[in-house]
Amino acid sequence: MTQFYPLPTLDPISGEPLYISELSSVSTGISIRGKFALPRFSQLNADQIQFLEVFLRNRGMLNGVEKELGISYPTARLRLDAVLTALGLRETEESVVETPISASDILDRLENGEIDPAEAKRLFSHSA
Repeated sequence: MTQFYPLPTLDPISGEPLYISELSSVSTGISIRGKFALPRFSQLNADQIQFLEVFLRNRGMLNGVEKELGISYPTARLRLDAVLTALGLRETEESVVETPISASDILDRLENGEIDPAEAKRLFSHSA
């Protein structure tokens, strides 16, 4: 069986976006060359892909996501917002009304490496 690797999206030297230049068939050996855009979902990291799979499996119901991942509603909402942002589907910051988040949720996210200290400080200033 052929092993496939995750699709890189950025040039490791310049950091600029990559494009797909060749597609090949394992069974026939045929190759197609050209400049093909990367799929939008290739912009997601492994955690975001897992979250999206759980979100879809729960038919978009964040309470099901909460239960399956063992996270709070505000954390589930923030993870959904991160997926939307990565996909370029999130509204501008000015038009987004943030859901209040508890201090314990902020601390949990900071300890889990989900946010950096600057983001934690920003969230604390908006927390309930």
